[in-house]
Amino acid sequence: MRADILVVGGGIGGLTAALALARDGHRVRVLEKAAQFAELGAGLQLAPNATRVLAGLGVLGRVLEAGVRPRRLLLRSALTADELTALDLGEPFLARYGAPYVVMHRSDLLAILYDACLAAGVGLQAGQDVVAVTGDDGAAAAECADGTSYQGAALIAADGLHSGIRALFSADQPVCSGFAAYRGTARIDEVTARSELDEVVAWIGPDLHFVQYPLRAGQIYNQVAVFRSRRYAADPGLADGEWGGPGELDDAFGTCCAQVREATGFLWRDRWWPMYDREPLAGWTRGRIALLGDAAHPMLQYLAQGACQAIEDADALARALAGCPGPQLIGKALAGYQAERAEHAARVQRTARTWGDIWHVSGVGALLRDELFRRRPADDYSYTDWLYGSRVL
Repeated sequence: MRADILVVGGGIGGLTAALALARDGHRVRVLEKAAQFAELGAGLQLAPNATRVLAGLGVLGRVLEAGVRPRRLLLRSALTADELTALDLGEPFLARYGAPYVVMHRSDLLAILYDACLAAGVGLQAGQDVVAVTGDDGAAAAECADGTSYQGAALIAADGLHSGIRALFSADQPVCSGFAAYRGTARIDEVTARSELDEVVAWIGPDLHFVQYPLRAGQIYNQVAVFRSRRYAADPGLADGEWGGPGELDDAFGTCCAQVREATGFLWRDRWWPMYDREPLAGWTRGRIALLGDAAHPMLQYLAQGACQAIEDADALARALAGCPGPQLIGKALAGYQAERAEHAARVQRTARTWGDIWHVSGVGALLRDELFRRRPADDYSYTDWLYGSRVL
């Protein structure tokens, strides 16, 4: 089966790339390993660097209908409940960055992208486990576990943190942070320990944080608790599932303020997620194969940029291929995509780690952090321009 472009992985990054390429006239086929196109997790934050791209793809209207536009991002002390600093997301923010900040359910965004891909003529193949790929000078190809093979002019690997295709570029492995995350959503009227419904709030404290914000036009409430596992710190050889359990969750948040302690009761306690990233990768492209999203640059969640950076990748990829004069120069076009994106994405990866350290510091470090945060005006965007601003001339 042939297409102009093969995309391996049908998550948010893969579908955004497929939509952007299809709108430029490419024939695109997406190969998804799972039996259906679906997203794990719950809440998702979309900063202007992502919503600008979604606006250009014609789906921002549906995103706004399905999501919530918060009034501000707020950091509070998880221990005292004191307000530390905020970022105003109102009109000055919108004027500065040209697009809104939106929070929404991950599955809602995937459904919007899926429908848009269908309407654009993208071939969407679920249940296709890609086990081998090639990208020589003449073509790219993907072979699936069931024996089906696909060919195209280029292959885009958007197969996530545990990407098998990344092994063509590096023998590295995901890096465990030693932090575990618990998530939970509930009807808005069921959650008694919630913050203001027009805010995204992160409660930060020593070795932990707790995030709250509304989803689905304010109908449900999303919460995430993250903490450093003492069990993992004592024995990094433990397998996932052997550390970070509910007992550790309760111990970690036991010293927090009353609202945070109460709010942890609304989390799902039968499952939790160990938090991983990888070291930045110098090269994302090889011949007619390129990495995208978490396959290229998986990052910790502290900047809420994982999906946003994948969406930016998709936009840069489509522009690079739109400027390609012929199939024989696909490799050069993909190298241009890498040149635009790799250095910036690596900076986001590294900064996410640093921002997590800032959130989780204790003692004198926390006192100094809090004093600096309190002095910062809510309309000071100097720290977010590099991340939310446009880098495309």
